[in-house]
Amino acid sequence: MNFDRRAFLTRCGAFSAVTLTGSPVLAETRLGSGTLTTVSDGSLVLPGSFVFEPMPQDKLAPVLGEFGVAPDRLEPECNLALYRDEELTVLFDVGSGPDFMPTAGAVLESLDAAGLSPDDITHVVFTHAHPDHIWGLLDEFDDPLFLNATYLMGRAEWDYWWNPETVDTIGDARAAFAVGAKRRMEMIEDSVEFFNDGQEILPGIAAIGTHGHTPGHMSFEIRNGSQSALILGDAIGNHHVAFRKPEWISGSDQDGARAADTRKTLFDRIIADQMQIVGFHLPQGGIGRVDRATEGYVFVPDAG
Repeated sequence: MNFDRRAFLTRCGAFSAVTLTGSPVLAETRLGSGTLTTVSDGSLVLPGSFVFEPMPQDKLAPVLGEFGVAPDRLEPECNLALYRDEELTVLFDVGSGPDFMPTAGAVLESLDAAGLSPDDITHVVFTHAHPDHIWGLLDEFDDPLFLNATYLMGRAEWDYWWNPETVDTIGDARAAFAVGAKRRMEMIEDSVEFFNDGQEILPGIAAIGTHGHTPGHMSFEIRNGSQSALILGDAIGNHHVAFRKPEWISGSDQDGARAADTRKTLFDRIIADQMQIVGFHLPQGGIGRVDRATEGYVFVPDAG
């Protein structure tokens, strides 16, 4: 994808600092004896080309029109999943922190609204290491935020960003992503635990390899009693083209073809198992369900 990183970052800087309206605690659902909440890290402001450039433009316009999405600008929510039961307080990803984009980085305010501080988080589980998911490890003074947490990341994802060759092979548009990820991973090197696809990483929480958005992207199935939910991360990254046309290659994915295959497989699984989902960039707090549509699928947010 022909994407000018400098122009992108300049454009991001033109928007005002993050301001949350309404409650930063976005959505909540019960899973057996546990509670699954999404808390806001604000939102991103992206050029539409970041997602749409590889797509067939003549077919894209009707899809965007159906959802009222502008082709030149996207403002996706950033919804961090927070799971709590009798033993665990697990945060999935940590948001953007103060250094990525002025419209994001609100996780501390959101945790406070949920009655929590960073010290209350027992585990931080990463879906992947893009800036809006890992840069929130550090505060504005470059000090770690989640001092009492155990960190967990997929082995393949860690190895990819830890590799010194990644910054030179990821492309100019994402070179800063690699530098930023490595710097934050160095801060948790001595307190991170690794896992692989299919592994139960914590009681009732299993890792599901959903590679493509990044080389080691992971999703997570949480089961408590007879209920379950799927933490998607960015494996299904929006509620419009990703649902209507999951086979289309997205510019936001590092391996577009593999990510498209992953989406199709995920939708099959979600529909077959009637699973509740949590999407990092899905609207209205990101918790909901998937229904089949005449063409593709539709995201149905939870009413509460």
